[in-house]
Amino acid sequence: MPAITLPDGSVRSFDGPVTGTTVAESIGAGLARAALAMEVDGKLCDISREIVADAGVRFVTRKDPEALELIRHDAAHVLAEAVQSLFPGTQVTIGPSIENGFYYDFYRNQPFTPEDFAAIEQRMKEIVAEAEPFVREVWPRDQAIAFFEEKGERFKAELIRDLPAGEDISVYRQGEWLDLCRGPHLRTTKDVGTAFKLMKVAGAYWRGDHRNPMLTRVYGTAWRDQKELDAHLHQLEEAERRDHRRIGREMSLFHFQEEAVGQVFWHHKGWRLYTALQDYMRRAQTRHGYQEVKTPQLVDRGLWEASGHWDKYRHHMFIATVEDEDKTLALKPMNCPCHVQIFRHGLRSYRELPLRMAEFGSCHRYEPSGALHGLMRVRGFVQDDAHIFCTEDQIADETVKFVKMLYEVYQDLGFEHVRVKFADRPEERAGSDETWDKAESALKEACLTAGVEYEHNPGEGAFYGPKLEFVLRDAIGRDWQCGTLQVDLVLPDRLDASFIGEDSARHRPVMLHRAILGSFERFLGILIEQHAGRFPLWLAPVQVVVASIVSDAAPYAEEVAAALRDAGLSVEADTRNDKINAKIREHSVARVPVILVVGRREAEQRTVAMRRLGSQDQTMAGLEEIVQQLKAEATPPDLRKKSTH
Repeated sequence: MPAITLPDGSVRSFDGPVTGTTVAESIGAGLARAALAMEVDGKLCDISREIVADAGVRFVTRKDPEALELIRHDAAHVLAEAVQSLFPGTQVTIGPSIENGFYYDFYRNQPFTPEDFAAIEQRMKEIVAEAEPFVREVWPRDQAIAFFEEKGERFKAELIRDLPAGEDISVYRQGEWLDLCRGPHLRTTKDVGTAFKLMKVAGAYWRGDHRNPMLTRVYGTAWRDQKELDAHLHQLEEAERRDHRRIGREMSLFHFQEEAVGQVFWHHKGWRLYTALQDYMRRAQTRHGYQEVKTPQLVDRGLWEASGHWDKYRHHMFIATVEDEDKTLALKPMNCPCHVQIFRHGLRSYRELPLRMAEFGSCHRYEPSGALHGLMRVRGFVQDDAHIFCTEDQIADETVKFVKMLYEVYQDLGFEHVRVKFADRPEERAGSDETWDKAESALKEACLTAGVEYEHNPGEGAFYGPKLEFVLRDAIGRDWQCGTLQVDLVLPDRLDASFIGEDSARHRPVMLHRAILGSFERFLGILIEQHAGRFPLWLAPVQVVVASIVSDAAPYAEEVAAALRDAGLSVEADTRNDKINAKIREHSVARVPVILVVGRREAEQRTVAMRRLGSQDQTMAGLEEIVQQLKAEATPPDLRKKSTH
């Protein structure tokens, strides 16, 4: 006689095993219509599954986050049925839900192309309209293998053979079509809806092994309704328009080439952007009491072994050997062990704590070539890295100060929406459970003191300690994890860092690892896309172009440019013998924020005509007035705030 406890605390009892459908119907017709699946004691299940014992039950409706994953999972099944219906002989392999959608890998002599999508999508809509129930069946292993082999589905048969002994072989049927699947699923194919779209095809080796057959992977996206789908497609269009790689080319900021895979060639304009951001971060760190340091890039293997990074990150390290010495060196993938070496150099006192040590550290990590993506994922990068050596009693206060600094920076850089995740102990980690208990408890208490609300991100902590992850939302609604604060009680112990306490005894410091931007390269990629290359004046690589209308005005154009340079602005003078409209078009494509136009009249009157990027309007002003106006506007936000205090 199972007793079902609902989220509101109420309990419903039944005479025997009961399905989720029956429970929902007992609550009300509205819920029975809306419930797509259920969560039984925290585990997501088909609503048709029987509940045989007392359990806590929560029903999942279309508005719940879990529904979206189920929609995408079921869309993959609908896709596979549609493909096999239209293209007999195609073998299905695996088809999971992924972020924003789903994919399915198919084996076929002739790979699919985007030209096939219209017919497949139409067949998918027909399958949805058929409203076939998803029915779970459990088969004996041998029966399942024999069934799929007889159908010519050798990939499915291989998957079944490799499942652990004793695991249920579950098959889900939708009408006459079925697939090997653990589930759970929605009620019927109709619950998938029609807010889906096939997006692209790609090649994928079976089980990711290049020795195995090449499959065709068909990607799709699926949403709760057409409004969500349209919003997603618009976001993709915006993302393509804002793609930092394309904007980087158009603005001549940087490039990549085969002779330095995954490393950036910064052009003059791109380096102006880079150094403007770095100068801003340096001022912020100085203002908040950080000491800037610089540590070597090539470090002996022994240090990485002592820190634990050799075992954990060896496959991401670039290794160098010295021919006439028996040494193995590694290009540092992170800065923290080197900062401990500076802390250990000399005797430290409790009076020096907290010691905030910062470095714009040049790091290298091996990333597979297929994972590289413009500035977003590179092999050579610079972190805005810092480590705070402090006592346990100082963790909360330092967290408060760091969070204040982080939000100031993000606001200055144009990011208003920030979420925080608390990532706790991963399965593979250094340090004892007692150490982790202490670190996690300290970080949670610090969050409470700092007023930081967070969501849980289980098992995603660093291998040496728990961390806070700061996630930015950009102008088109995408999330980027950038900042981090990690509490580390492990590394100071492994590397024998200590300070003399007030009791004259040696103590281990706590090490707070913190970053705000993450890596400069990735953050600049995010910034380029956030602003679509239309930077605020203080960040713009070229802030002003002074363009002459006629050759007679060229000397005056140069004079205007010189006056602006003297005021500290990044300026170019365009005195080419081209039409002014062509010049304006060219510099607008290059996203120069301000174009000053000068002709004979402007030269005689010592004025300029100012045009802003994206506007057709022109304003006239005197030279001295415009220099002072643009100088004030180009002042970085931190210096602007400082001047008003």
